[in-house]
Amino acid sequence: MRRTTRVFVLPTCLALAAGSLALFSGSTPAAASGANFDHLKKVQRHLLSGQAALELFRNDPGNRSTASSTRNYIPKGRSAQGCQQNLHGNVKVNANCENITDADLQGRGQSNNETSIAYNPTNPANLVASANDYRRGDGHCYTSYSNDKGKSWQDSTVPFSFTRGRPQDDPSINFGAARQYWGGGGDTSVAYDTKGNAYLSCQVFNRGLPTSSNPDVSSALLLFRSTGNGGASWNFPGRYTRASADTAGAGTQPFLDKQLMTVDNTVGSPFQDRVYVTWTEFAADGSAFIYEAYSKDYGQTTSEPVLVSQDSPLCSETFGAGVTPTKGETSKCNENQFSQPFTGKDGALYVAYANFNNAASSGLRDDGGAGGAGANSKTSAPAPKDNHNQILLSKSTDGGQTFSSPVKAADYYDLPDCATYQHGKDAGRSCVPEKGSTSNSFFRATNYPSGAVNPANGQVVVTVGSYINQHSKEANGCVPTGTNPKTGGNLYEGVKTRGACNNDILVSVSKNKGASFTGTSTEPRALTSVDQERGQATTDQFFQWAAFTPKGLLAVSSFDRQYGSDETTGFSDVSLSGSKDARKFDTSRTTSSSMPPPTQFAGVFYGDYTGLAAPGEAYPFWMDTRNPELFVCPGTATEGRAPAVCTASAANAAVANDQDVFTTAQHIPTR
Repeated sequence: MRRTTRVFVLPTCLALAAGSLALFSGSTPAAASGANFDHLKKVQRHLLSGQAALELFRNDPGNRSTASSTRNYIPKGRSAQGCQQNLHGNVKVNANCENITDADLQGRGQSNNETSIAYNPTNPANLVASANDYRRGDGHCYTSYSNDKGKSWQDSTVPFSFTRGRPQDDPSINFGAARQYWGGGGDTSVAYDTKGNAYLSCQVFNRGLPTSSNPDVSSALLLFRSTGNGGASWNFPGRYTRASADTAGAGTQPFLDKQLMTVDNTVGSPFQDRVYVTWTEFAADGSAFIYEAYSKDYGQTTSEPVLVSQDSPLCSETFGAGVTPTKGETSKCNENQFSQPFTGKDGALYVAYANFNNAASSGLRDDGGAGGAGANSKTSAPAPKDNHNQILLSKSTDGGQTFSSPVKAADYYDLPDCATYQHGKDAGRSCVPEKGSTSNSFFRATNYPSGAVNPANGQVVVTVGSYINQHSKEANGCVPTGTNPKTGGNLYEGVKTRGACNNDILVSVSKNKGASFTGTSTEPRALTSVDQERGQATTDQFFQWAAFTPKGLLAVSSFDRQYGSDETTGFSDVSLSGSKDARKFDTSRTTSSSMPPPTQFAGVFYGDYTGLAAPGEAYPFWMDTRNPELFVCPGTATEGRAPAVCTASAANAAVANDQDVFTTAQHIPTR
C-alpha cells in the first residue's frame, strides 16, 4: 500500500543563503516483501534489530525537517582535515563534511550511529572506531582511527561493496556468480589483537523488491583485518563469518542480525588472538537462536557456526517456533537477541544475550499470550501483568568450540511500547518516552546486556538496562501491566509521570567465573544500579556499554536524562560512571551540552547501541544530534538562481538534526 505524507517545513536560511522552504509532499514506498517481514512471528518482529527493521522491512516515511549551521559543512583551515569538530572537548569522529540530502531521504545520505571503539594494546594512543555510516547514500560499515589518544580522527573506507560469490575455502557458500554485491551494511564492532592488528565485524545485506530492482535478499557477516596500520586501511575482500544466500528473494533463508565481535587479546591466554563473533539467526521456523564462530588464523578463515543458546530449564515458552538448530540439537532457548562476546584472562569466552523464553514473555506469542495456536500452555489464561525478560550467559572454555548450558545473569524489564505512550509513533517498537504530554522521543530503543571480565580479580560483570529497578517500581508509581496484544511491547502505569517510571542501568556480578550472578537470585527492584546520582533516581539512562581498565576499574557509559530539562523534552546527554568494586558508582557528565531527539529517518532510528574503550582513561563513543541537517533552499537551484543552503524545523525538534558520532577522553570517576 502506498501512503502519501505531507509535512510543512519551516524555513531557517543560513547567512550564505536566501529564500524559503515550501510545502513538501511525497509518497512512501511499500515495505519490502522479499524478506517476508509480515510472515515473521510477533516475537521475531519484536526482537529484530532497529537497523534491520528500518533497512529491510519497514516503511520509511522520511520526516521533512531542517537545521541551521555550517560548522559541519564547510571545511576549516588549509589542511586536509575535512570537517573535524570539537564541541568543548567532545570530538567528532566522522571527519567528513555533511552531504546535502533531499528532504524525503533524511539520513540516507548523511547519518552515523551504532558505535564501537577499541584501543591498541601495543600502543594505547592508537584508537579505532566504527559506526553505521550513510554518507555513500546507504548504510555502510565505516571506520575512523586516531594516533593521538582521540584528539583528532581520520576516516578509513572499508571495501565491502562485493565479496567472493564462490569462495574457494568454503564450498558451502555459493551465490551463483563470481562476485556477490551488497546494497548496505551495519551493526559494526571493532577490536585489536595482541600484535596490534585491528578487526572489524560488519553485517551486509540486500533489500530485495520493491525497495530495489534486485530480488536478492541475501545477508552475510563479514570480517575485515587492518594489518599493522591501526585501522587506516582494511583487507579486501572481507572474509565470511556466516553467509545466507537468497538471491531469488524467496525469503526462506535465515536473516543474520546483530553480530558483535571480540578478540582474546590477553598475552599468554591459551586462545591468544582468537577472534570471536556472535549473532542472531532469524529462521523461517520462527526461531531466533544465538550462534558463534571463531577464527584462529587472524581472521583469514572462520569456524562452522556453534550454537550458543543451548537448552535450559530457564526457557519454557517456545512460541510454537522451531527448537532444532542447524546441527540437530534441541533447545527451548529459541528466541534471543543482542549477544555480546567477551573473554577472560584465562581464555574463557563468555556470551551474554537477551532471552525471551521465560514464562512472563508469553505476551509475545502471536495469540497475545491468551493460549491457542502457537502456545505451549493448555489453558487460555490471559497474558500475565508481569512482563520481565532475562539475560542469559553461556560460557566456552575450549576456544568457542562448545558452550555450557546458559545461566541467568539477571532479570530485566524492557522499555515501554512506543505507540501506546507516544501518540501512536513507531508502532511495534519500544522507545524512551519523555515525561509529560509531548511525544518527541520515539526513536526505537531496547535494553540489552554489556559485559566484561575484571582483569585484576576475574569477576564477571554484566550490565543491563531495566525499566523496573530500585528507583522505578510499584512503590513510586511504576507498575508493569503486561504487554500490548498487537505488538508484544511492554506496558506500565507511570510511563509519562515524572518520578514514577524511569530506566536504570543495572549491574550483576559473578565471583565464580560465571557459574552464578548476583542477578541470578536478586530481582531488578533490588539489584545494584549504576545510576546512583540523585538526579538519576527519577530520570532515564539507556544505551549503555561497559569496560574494565587494565587495572580493574569498571567504566560504564550511557545516555542520561538527568541534566537540565532532558527528562521532559526528550533531549539526552551522555554520562560516564565508574566503580572500584561494582557496587558504589560515581558519575560525571560526558557531553558538553544536551542533544535533541533525532529527526533523521523520520525520528525513529538512532542506532541500537553505543561503544566504550578504557585503556586507563575512558573513551565513551556515542551518536550525537547537535549538528543541524542542511537542505537546498526551495526556489533556488533553478534557472537564473544559484543554489543556496537552508535549515528547517522538524516535527519533534526546533531544528532538524544530523546524526554524527563523538567521543572524548574522560577520567573515570569513582567513590
